Amino acid sequence: MQVLQVQLEIRPDPAEVGRARRWARSRLAGSGIEADEPLAETLILLVSELVTNAVVHTGCPAVLRLSLPGGGEAATVRLEVADSSARPPIPRHAEGDDTNGRGLELVDGLADRWGWNPEGAGKRIWCEVDRCTSGAATRLAYPAYEDFAYEAV
Repeated sequence: MQVLQVQLEIRPDPAEVGRARRWARSRLAGSGIEADEPLAETLILLVSELVTNAVVHTGCPAVLRLSLPGGGEAATVRLEVADSSARPPIPRHAEGDDTNGRGLELVDGLADRWGWNPEGAGKRIWCEVDRCTSGAATRLAYPAYEDFAYEAV
């Protein structure tokens, strides 16, 4: 199977999160994942969370990479954010009205797999979402996260 890999350099500026989402939307559409598919919205939310974490918690430039399957509908989309901070990601659990601490919890709930690896002096955080031809992909659209508030930037 052919895989298209694309990447975007991210500056350590919160405004970059919106730019990363717009960039990812256009790359997804170019690979045949349409904006109205639940998979597309899930992937955009994952981009938003991982880029936000990189920008807010590291203060370092980062690189967003998407690995997009070509051809058939049953495949895996991989997203990675690499930064130069050696600090590992620390999953937290937000309570009630907390405004922070849900990012990796959302990634864990929405992605089929996720993790992180040291890379040079920094790290790479990655997640994968399986694109299915069956109705299984519809579970990706915000499974059990009705309590999470998400505001577009």
